[in-house]
Amino acid sequence: MAKRKVDTENRGFQTRWESEYMFTKVAGKPVCLLCGESVAVLKEYNLRRHYETKHADKNKNMDMEQRLQKAEELKRGLKSRQALFKKAKSQGQAAVKASFILAEEIAKSARPFTEGDFIKNCMIKVCDEVCPEKRQLFLNVSLSRNTIAERVDQLSINLKEQLVKKGKDFIAYSLAVDESTDISDIAQLSIFIRGVDSNLSVTEEFLALRPMHGTTTGHDLYEEVSRCVNEMELPWEKLVGLTTDGAPAMCGHRSGLVAKIREKMQEENATGELTAYHCIIHQEALCGKALKMEHVMSIITRTVNFIRAKGLNHRQFKAFLTELETEHGDLPYHTEVRWLSQGKVLQRCFELREEICLFLDSKGKDTTQLRDEMFLCEMAFLCDITSHLNAINLQLQGRDRVISDMYSTVKAFQTKLTLWETQMRKENLSHFPSCQTMKEKLSTSAFPSTQLADKIGMLAADFRRRFADFEAQKSRLELLGNPFAVDVESSPPNLQMELIDLQCNDALRAKYAAVGAAEFARFLPGTMPQLRIQAAQTLSMFGSTYLCEQLFSLMNLNKTSHRSRLTAEHLHSILRISSAQSLTPNIDELVEKMGHHQVSPSTSNK
Repeated sequence: MAKRKVDTENRGFQTRWESEYMFTKVAGKPVCLLCGESVAVLKEYNLRRHYETKHADKNKNMDMEQRLQKAEELKRGLKSRQALFKKAKSQGQAAVKASFILAEEIAKSARPFTEGDFIKNCMIKVCDEVCPEKRQLFLNVSLSRNTIAERVDQLSINLKEQLVKKGKDFIAYSLAVDESTDISDIAQLSIFIRGVDSNLSVTEEFLALRPMHGTTTGHDLYEEVSRCVNEMELPWEKLVGLTTDGAPAMCGHRSGLVAKIREKMQEENATGELTAYHCIIHQEALCGKALKMEHVMSIITRTVNFIRAKGLNHRQFKAFLTELETEHGDLPYHTEVRWLSQGKVLQRCFELREEICLFLDSKGKDTTQLRDEMFLCEMAFLCDITSHLNAINLQLQGRDRVISDMYSTVKAFQTKLTLWETQMRKENLSHFPSCQTMKEKLSTSAFPSTQLADKIGMLAADFRRRFADFEAQKSRLELLGNPFAVDVESSPPNLQMELIDLQCNDALRAKYAAVGAAEFARFLPGTMPQLRIQAAQTLSMFGSTYLCEQLFSLMNLNKTSHRSRLTAEHLHSILRISSAQSLTPNIDELVEKMGHHQVSPSTSNK
């Protein structure tokens, strides 16, 4: 015989039981108003038996009206106790939520965990002045060092869980990997992921920061990257691209990271081919060295260092510029690591060239080189060409950059170089304002336009050489960049029919014109599955390791000489929170979990 299920019998609580048996209904269960006990099964017999067994003697002399009054009083008392409990619970949850919110802000602003105590002291002082009656509520917010550290870890775990969940929907993904050293001389491997789901939505997020305490060979790097991919439960066959900083340990043909990952993909029987790129921004910065104008830069660096290195010289130079009422009041430093600083130093030195010579003369320094007309022409050219290189560098930076757009930017710059070379040979200096200034001021010698045009030609040749791997992928990138201009006959056979359908669809052509290449991919209909897969793979590719470089800047902000003992786990958690872009921690969910694991007051006091 089947067991009876009481829940399915639709037994209802009757109002008369409140006065007859002193029971009320709380959260679907009958609860005694006199002793607070609940009865498992909502059945009149059970309520009557409980009342007659435990409370009949106490209330036998009361008539029905008195019983009704007493029942109402007891119900009001119960409701007030429930309201008090709910208020205490909501206040407790609010305090926990506040600690999570502040922990997230502390992590994002690169503040030490001990800042929580300082913030709490400030909150209490403000509260004492503004709303002293709510002082206890602020005191309930725990912001101790250990609490903040724990909250930061919980927020990081929540973000990772969200990323793992998103990763299950990726139909293609790529990785960006770079390595740097922190303040404690520990090598840190930064890994970012860019994944695309079936809706062609892109997720670009921090995957891991792995400390490398020993060697940093290609095998060591592969072990860490492989561990991250497996932890994320990502299938190797969906890995499309790998972008690195171009170091030998990354790109070595036999034992580099790229070679090791290709071997792993073959072991996993992955059908797709891994596309490996050297970061576009690194390549562009390296191209600048093809000009071979270090002799100009060394003289400028030596001059700037003489002025800036000694406090007295620096103060006197600034006073000298103030006295001359120049537009600029100082010279910036140049550092090799910060590529953009070279352009700023060159520009300022060129604009202040006469004032610098006057100041050096007053200090008894030889200024023959700085006054030489050929040197000044080369300096003007380097100033202009570096300005152009800096402009493209800034265009290539940023998050959520589509590789086809970055490739188009590089192609455009290569075309500009061809134009500039031709114009320079004809002494047309329209795009070189500093050179134009120098040409007008030359006294005897002619402007060295042929020599400088050769420099532009060398730069263009280096761009072609370094970006040859992108040129090899040109047809693939153009499929995403402008599918309506692609030659169908030269396209892969599996895409030809869909390309014809696409190029003949006026509605899709109008949509492409309205939203652009990056967004258009999401509007490709389901009847074009091969084009959608191709678009997903291209969208997933990183064009640069910009995000890794940005993360290292965040790492250096957090792990300073004052926080050099910050653990790898805590550093990892901080960076996951501060670098999150499309993901946000689900604080309400974390607070709910905390509520379920709260210990009772009696246990916590032991």
